[in-house]
Amino acid sequence: MGSTRASEIMAQGHVCSEAVLQALCEKYQIENEIIPRIAHYFGGGFGNTGSICGAVCGAMMAFSLLTEPDEPGAGMPRRAALVPEFQRRFETEMGSIDCRDLTGVDLLTKEGRQQWTSRELGPKVCHPAVDLAYRLVLDLLEESA
Repeated sequence: MGSTRASEIMAQGHVCSEAVLQALCEKYQIENEIIPRIAHYFGGGFGNTGSICGAVCGAMMAFSLLTEPDEPGAGMPRRAALVPEFQRRFETEMGSIDCRDLTGVDLLTKEGRQQWTSRELGPKVCHPAVDLAYRLVLDLLEESA
């Protein structure tokens, strides 16, 4: 599949989490001065720690904005089931939801950041992850409508 608006935003210099959140907010006409800034430190798996992929984090933030909350105390929203299904589909296609597993580098080190650049992991791993996260959110929202 071709690139998405999320991948275009990432190519403009935004991190993965920002790109997914911004693209989905644009798609659904959600504007706020804190978007995409609020997502910045989720890039690289929670601030380059290699934890959960920033594209996944951006998708979770978008789900929070794009689904209606239930009344307080009503339990999990009906669309809460979208989260584990998103995770299942993302892992099926990408192999993991963790940044370090996906990239194979430690972004907290200078060497890891250099490897990320020299191995062209942005175009090879991160852009596909961003595109997939964007598409999965759209698909799951459509399926649950």
